[in-house]
Amino acid sequence: MHLEISRSDYVSMLAAAQKAAPCEACGLLAGQNGKVFKLYELTNADASPEHFSMIPEEQFAALKDMRANGIEMLAAWHSHPATPARMSAEDLRLAYAPGLIHLILSLALPGQPQIRAFVVEDGCAREIDLTITGSKSEEKNDE
Repeated sequence: MHLEISRSDYVSMLAAAQKAAPCEACGLLAGQNGKVFKLYELTNADASPEHFSMIPEEQFAALKDMRANGIEMLAAWHSHPATPARMSAEDLRLAYAPGLIHLILSLALPGQPQIRAFVVEDGCAREIDLTITGSKSEEKNDE
């Protein structure tokens, strides 16, 4: 299992995380075959530095958009403003969707963001390969 995101989506996630700090930012990633084509930046209803929850209406709107565009939800992403890019106990507890990739962007080290991707199996996080590529247009031309 792997996840591939564009540099522009990575930069957008990083900007959202920096803007939301010290609270967590969150959203969804959609595409096909492990390749992300669309980033959804959603609101952290909890406005908390330690956890997040997405607003259901925003989640449903994103899922409706995914269906309309023929893409599937590949991952949920969120930031860790002050802790490493790892699945916290809270992240593991709330990882309900089987097979969903969890992408975590850490701002713990100033000027050195870290991004990692995980799947949760039997309550344990397993890191998967994450690739950041060039632009979205380059990715779509590779198909």
